[in-house]
Amino acid sequence: MSNYINQKIVPSVIKFSNTKIIKALKDGMMFVLPFLIVGSLFMLLANIPIPAVANAITASGWAAIFNQIYQSSFSLMAIFATVGIAYTYIKNEQIDSPFSGSLAALSAFIMVLPPDIKPKAGQIIPNVISKTWTAGQGMICAIIIGLLAGYIYSFCIKKNWRIKLPAGVPPAVASSFMALIPTGAVLIVAGAICACFSFLAKTSFAELIYSAIQVPLQGVTDSLGGVVIMTIVMSLLWWCGVHGGAICGAILTPILQSNMSANQAILATGKKLTIANGGHIFTQQFWDNYLCMTGAGIVMGLVIYMTFFAKSSTLKELGKLSLFPNIFNINEPVIFGVPIVMNLYLLVPFVLFPTLVGIFSYWLMAIGVLPLFSGVMVPWTTPPIISGFLIGGWRTALWQFVIIALSAIVYWPFIKKYDQVLLQQQQSKE
Repeated sequence: MSNYINQKIVPSVIKFSNTKIIKALKDGMMFVLPFLIVGSLFMLLANIPIPAVANAITASGWAAIFNQIYQSSFSLMAIFATVGIAYTYIKNEQIDSPFSGSLAALSAFIMVLPPDIKPKAGQIIPNVISKTWTAGQGMICAIIIGLLAGYIYSFCIKKNWRIKLPAGVPPAVASSFMALIPTGAVLIVAGAICACFSFLAKTSFAELIYSAIQVPLQGVTDSLGGVVIMTIVMSLLWWCGVHGGAICGAILTPILQSNMSANQAILATGKKLTIANGGHIFTQQFWDNYLCMTGAGIVMGLVIYMTFFAKSSTLKELGKLSLFPNIFNINEPVIFGVPIVMNLYLLVPFVLFPTLVGIFSYWLMAIGVLPLFSGVMVPWTTPPIISGFLIGGWRTALWQFVIIALSAIVYWPFIKKYDQVLLQQQQSKE
């Protein structure tokens, strides 16, 4: 079985993860993460869940400042995604001055957005860029434009379609002229797309992509089946020794962040964040703080056994080394040190437990026992229980504690059996 996986499955997965599109998505979306975390923290400061403190902050005027910081970071995630994806794509093509290409992508993205807003029926305000489209609602459009612009810009440079100036010209001037034709090509293609959808479909490219692609994708992923499938795939990839979080995250992150943004938009209208009001369950926080809590496989229970109850010296020493990193959701020492990779003793709990956590978390949120997540995010290294309290209150923190306790119960018989095997090997060597 191990030989089959190593020879047939793993190479295909690695080949897929190293494609230009997946690498650009995976690395380009990382440009968005700092703005999401910082913006959501300031949003939390503006809406601290303690009425007396929240009223004092609002009365002092600081809430408006905090909200402005939030609107200037979190609400521009689609812009950051466009720039980051295009920049990464061009950089991976080994092309100089990728920043010029990312600016061309930004210009193209703005071009395909709706050119006006309609606050009321029959009322049109032209020449306005709505933050609705620069936030989660424009995320899939941002991905398409970022990849398309990166490809066009790289293609032009590789075909040597550029203006070359004499060697004595200052580098800044030469770079500007070198980017002239590729930038023009990106904008011409974006202009053609804009014209086609404006004249033929009577709508913008971003609006059509949102209704035809993003809404169905959000519906499919924001379901119990979507949670189960993605959790199983991620866990199996890790078990095969491939970074399942990076591969699944490259595909899921834009959708999950869009779901999170949509939830925050519901709160911004003054409505309660409920499923009945259009709230989403499967968001980035669900992925980070439930399914990947203490790392892929939710291995804290495994680490607890290794640290305090293991008989073999190998597991006991590894547990001591892994406990502190695992508190901060870093579990590579466990996955590759135990190892969990290709370990049939630990395959069942490593795949089954996070899947069960996903099912029960989804169900508890669906019936209202656990709250839906707003736009508040914390760094993925925030320890569990603390992260739960910050993003969802005491109920989320309590559920994380329960998950850790269940992790110890589920992993116990499997790691105990593996520990006995290692102990026998150790005694035979001695």
